[in-house]
Amino acid sequence: MQSTIQKQAVPLKAKLFRGFADSSRLSILETLRSGPMTVSDIVTATGLSQSNVSNHLGCLRDCGLVEVEQQGRYAYYRLNGQQVGQLLSLADELLAEVARGVYECTRYAVREEPDGTNPNN
Repeated sequence: MQSTIQKQAVPLKAKLFRGFADSSRLSILETLRSGPMTVSDIVTATGLSQSNVSNHLGCLRDCGLVEVEQQGRYAYYRLNGQQVGQLLSLADELLAEVARGVYECTRYAVREEPDGTNPNN
């Protein structure tokens, strides 16, 4: 039986994983695994627009998944602590084991609008 503390933590954990669930945010987090980068560096690495990257970085920063350091005129973004990178690595390991099931899963299909955009982003 779950304790009250564990039950209260479930919605907070779900909210945490929303940061990883968006493909643009996940792409940014994966990119930052290689080290600190400017918005321009992230735009180049991910192929996302500058406004999209800035918006998602704001979300990731507000949620505590990334942090920013000002160096002169440049702001460098990086993963906040080792745990974020470790979680991404653990996801890689888990996916290596269950990739076929995840790929074939129809319950978590990505919805697309007629114009090809993802309404979940």
